Amino acid sequence: MIAVDNLIKRYGDRTVLDGISLHVKRGEVAVVVGPSGGGKSTFLRCVNGLEDFQAGSVRVAELEVTPQLLPGERGRRVALVRRCAGMVFQQFNLFPHRTVLENIIEAPLHVLHVPRDQAVAEAERLLQRVGLEAQRNQMPDTLSGGQQQRVAIARALAMKPEVILFDEPTSALDPRMAAEVEAVIAALAEAGQTMIVATHSMRLARRAGTTIHVFQDGRVLESGPPRQIFDAPREEGTRRFFAEADGV
Repeated sequence: MIAVDNLIKRYGDRTVLDGISLHVKRGEVAVVVGPSGGGKSTFLRCVNGLEDFQAGSVRVAELEVTPQLLPGERGRRVALVRRCAGMVFQQFNLFPHRTVLENIIEAPLHVLHVPRDQAVAEAERLLQRVGLEAQRNQMPDTLSGGQQQRVAIARALAMKPEVILFDEPTSALDPRMAAEVEAVIAALAEAGQTMIVATHSMRLARRAGTTIHVFQDGRVLESGPPRQIFDAPREEGTRRFFAEADGV
């Protein structure tokens, strides 16, 4: 489903991603953990085409993006990547002047050209799925942070993505609101949704992940199933990170 090979990303003289390779199968939930500054968010932004990179390749489904592509072709492929790879950000990014329902139907109407009645019906189904059907006509600023993040998840799902990328989806939330969002992500995992989740929540990583990837200094320090990574990590850097992390 996703194949990232030897990805290198630099900001000036600083190397943020130093040869990252990471593959995700269809139906897999790849959880990326590690110290702040390890490259987790930059990695997701490269996968989604929000950041250029200097070397390596990113393939989502059959769409491959490399630095060698001419600008026009890169733009075309990135647009297609974003259709099949939805992204949910830490800060929600909802349209403040539109209702919950309007936020969800905006992209299906104007990008996918779905008829309005169909878009509304699908949005109502998604709101029920994330437990917010009663808030369909509210404005985002009347919602809690956890509710806003669940709307953002419903908005991503409305585009029927093959994969969803989550960039620290609970780090701006208090524990109760974070638990609400984690429950939605866990339900998506159980339903077979392909996802990459960058998170500081070890509870979410244990609950939803099928494969855990530990990033450190722009490299993949260690990868494996949750039980092996959490209970018997092979690398000293992994053991040190977990010793310092909350909630392990």
